[in-house]
Amino acid sequence: MTREEARAIYRAGEETVVRVLVEMDARLHDAAGAIHALERQVPDLTIRLEASERRVRQLEEQVAKDSHNSSKPPSSDGLSTPKPKSLRPPSERPTGGQPGHPGRTLRMVAKPDRTVRHPVERCVGCGRSLTQQAPDRVERRQVFDLPEPKLEVTEHQAEVKTCTCGCVNRAAFPPEAAAPVQYGLRVKSVAVYLKEYQLLPFDRLTEIMRDLFACATFSEGTLANLSAACSRRLQPVDELIRAQAATADVAGFDETGVRATGSLHWLHTVSTHWLTWYFAHTRRGCEAMNAAGILPYFRGRAVHDFWDSYLKYDCDHAFCNAHLLRELIFLWEEQGQAWAKTMIDHLLAIKTAADTARDAGLAALPVEDLDWFLKRYQQIVEAGYAQNPLMEPSAGPTRRGRRKQSKARNLLDRFRNHPDGILAFMRDFSVPFDNNLSERDLRMMKLRQKISGTFRSFDALVDFCRIRGYVSTARKNGLNALEALCRVFLGNPFVPAVNTT
Repeated sequence: MTREEARAIYRAGEETVVRVLVEMDARLHDAAGAIHALERQVPDLTIRLEASERRVRQLEEQVAKDSHNSSKPPSSDGLSTPKPKSLRPPSERPTGGQPGHPGRTLRMVAKPDRTVRHPVERCVGCGRSLTQQAPDRVERRQVFDLPEPKLEVTEHQAEVKTCTCGCVNRAAFPPEAAAPVQYGLRVKSVAVYLKEYQLLPFDRLTEIMRDLFACATFSEGTLANLSAACSRRLQPVDELIRAQAATADVAGFDETGVRATGSLHWLHTVSTHWLTWYFAHTRRGCEAMNAAGILPYFRGRAVHDFWDSYLKYDCDHAFCNAHLLRELIFLWEEQGQAWAKTMIDHLLAIKTAADTARDAGLAALPVEDLDWFLKRYQQIVEAGYAQNPLMEPSAGPTRRGRRKQSKARNLLDRFRNHPDGILAFMRDFSVPFDNNLSERDLRMMKLRQKISGTFRSFDALVDFCRIRGYVSTARKNGLNALEALCRVFLGNPFVPAVNTT
């Protein structure tokens, strides 16, 4: 090999090495760029991963919620209805009627409406006639049944007399005979009773009135007019119920959504042991509460859930512990929060102590018991905070406003900031442990919507609220619902006693 050939080979090798080094440098530069790009993506991916994990937890908690651990109604449980779990400890007494319970059964009356004699005419042994023989004794059996339903038509005839002076004198018809032909007070009362109290829809109600009472001319318009007429007569009573509820020492407040004229409205209720008042409005919050005209002037103790709109009013507050228990159950069963189980047991223990003292005729719990219950309450809240420290702020841009907290931490803040409202039932026996009274008064409203759907006009919703409030108040005072409605059409409606609380 000549020197020139060797130099040529050396230069070719040197060029190859340089080319390889340049390519390697370019690849290293590209790799470094890719690494830097991945490093820049890491914070964004971390934020997205944390958001996804939070969303997954939220969805899992949402799926886990049902009527026993949240405020969701039992109707929302669907086919996966949870097994009922009562927070009350099991009783040692057997089920059914207890010893000494009087019981109720069908008993004979002293004066039956009709008597049917069944004589013995012949002897079954020898065939001799016994028609003239007096019985040794009479055995009695009574059958209770309904009379055949039929309309009873009463014709009112008013005399017309002309005096010698030429004056024509006409006798006055009674108020129930205001037109040539009309239905009577009891028919009207039964129709309103079935429609507004038993919640029958128009079609079924007209069928019942036709089949049972032969009221062939009953129509939807007739039924609507009867409800409207009943509502107009009840307006003064409704105002009186509202005024008395506004001055009650303790009253429960609640609200629920209803459909009227194709849109969502809100039905608000104020309930005591003797009064029920309903108010319909297009809004749910303070605007509707101010329009109702009770909470702005209420100076008693308002029992309600922990909705913020109620807390804006200057009165004493008591919170529904049934709502708190359901939230505590969720934290205990789904998140393993030990303090939540301890708080459940503590609240129920206080309730048992208060119920026992009330049944024993005591006016209040002993001071030492109150102090111990409150101290233990505060210890449980402190243990809850220890188990739920503040969450570290998430990576990413700083957000304005209140720092987000966990559900457990939010509930702990509620227990820490409002012990007087949560434990009001412990200090004042007139304050209930929960707000079930108001919730029961609203339950039939939801049932009405399930049966008949939306109200076709806002006036129909107002009529329904006024009639239901009146009937509920009458029943709380021991009056029969149908009798109460009959009194409305007679012009003598039931009026609750003044200062009923």
